[in-house]
Amino acid sequence: MEIKIELIVLLIGILFTGLTAGLCFTWFNAVTPGIGRLDDLSFLKAFQAMNRAIINRTFLIVFFGPALLLFINAYLFKNDGIGFWLFLVVALLFFFGLGLVTIFGNVPLNEILDTSNLEALSTVELKSLRTRFEDPWNQWHTIRTISTFVSFILLLVGFIYTK
Repeated sequence: MEIKIELIVLLIGILFTGLTAGLCFTWFNAVTPGIGRLDDLSFLKAFQAMNRAIINRTFLIVFFGPALLLFINAYLFKNDGIGFWLFLVVALLFFFGLGLVTIFGNVPLNEILDTSNLEALSTVELKSLRTRFEDPWNQWHTIRTISTFVSFILLLVGFIYTK
């Protein structure tokens, strides 16, 4: 079996996109609904702690890696007609639906939370902060979850189609 760069890039793209889709799915279906049941201070502290813990080299490579890798993949399949267009759609969907939504939607909310001294806030201020944070963050995250899931499915279709 001959292993080509196209196959390696495609498989790594599928792996990283699948891992990202799985992470988004898990947060969407378990993490945010679970901590959503907590009182305001506990919710904000838990989210603050998770946001701080998740920023690490491995996470950043796997989470944002496909934003570049999927464009490289599309380029490598530039002579494949439908395969190219399918992979280009995947790259754009991931870039906009995960990359830009994260950078311009979720991260600014995370930064507001990160800079908040939760222990110093009153009950009313905690409620206000949670209100400004929780629903918008979850709405942006829903877009990320759908985008990464669809990207992953289309990558699998592309893998089968281009074989």
